[in-house]
Order: sequence, then structure tokens, then C-alpha cells
Amino acid sequence: MSENTSPNTTSNNRSKSAGVQLPTDQELVLKVIPMPGDCNANGDIFGGWVMANVDLAGAVVPARYAGGRMATVAVNEFVFKQPVRVGDILSFFSKLTRIGRTSITVKVEVYAERLGTQGEYAKVTEALLTYVAIDENGQPRVVPRKLA
Repeated sequence: MSENTSPNTTSNNRSKSAGVQLPTDQELVLKVIPMPGDCNANGDIFGGWVMANVDLAGAVVPARYAGGRMATVAVNEFVFKQPVRVGDILSFFSKLTRIGRTSITVKVEVYAERLGTQGEYAKVTEALLTYVAIDENGQPRVVPRKLA
């Protein structure tokens, strides 16, 4: 993996992947700790486990905005920046990026507090997902327009 070159990275003696600032323009929607049963053969957390949690986290803000059920319609982008390890405390942040007639697109960023270095964060994953608002019959419904 390449080193994190984010402008939010500190310049002291810590590694370049440590010390990333958490976003202030997004909502914390989920915190979870992966366990040994979530590992792949390399000892890292399965990418699919991370993807499932990103999907859960990504649906929170659109469901609140649309006032009801949402279904995942697309994973537009998904980038694994660093491995996730057993014992990491993962924080999932979400932000609306586009509101369509029946769909909402969301950016999700995942930050890890590594075991033994609590208080320091590394960005491990980012994704862009689109959800469609659905009615009680599972059919698309119009997303209500809200004034800012």
C-alpha cells in the first residue's frame, strides 16, 4: 500500500499514515470493531466484511433524509486504502453528495484507530454509493425535497 499523502497528515515523528484528522463535514453513523472471525487467510479483515459495513453506514443518512426505506442500487466507487486489522476501532462517516428524483448518492469514509494507538486515525476505506428510495411494495418512490 502507498503511504497516505493527505494534507491532514501530521508532520511530526509519527508515521505518515497516523494522525489523520477525522472529517468535520460528515456525520459519524457507525462504529465497529472487527473480530478474528472476520479475517481472511492473510490475517487482515475480509474486504467483503468492510463492504457490508460501508453499505450499512451509507444507508443511514439517505434513509433519514428520504424518511423511509432505501435500497442499494449502485456501488459507484470503492477504494481500500489500507488493511483493516483485528481490534481496529472503525469509524464510518457519511455525507450526501447528490439527491436525485428517487435516488441519493452518499460518500462514506472509514477511519481506523489501531489497537495500541487510540486517538490516532488512519483512513482505510472510502466509497461512493447510490441508494434508491422504495415504498412498502419495494418500488421506487420520489425523494421529498427539503429546504436547506
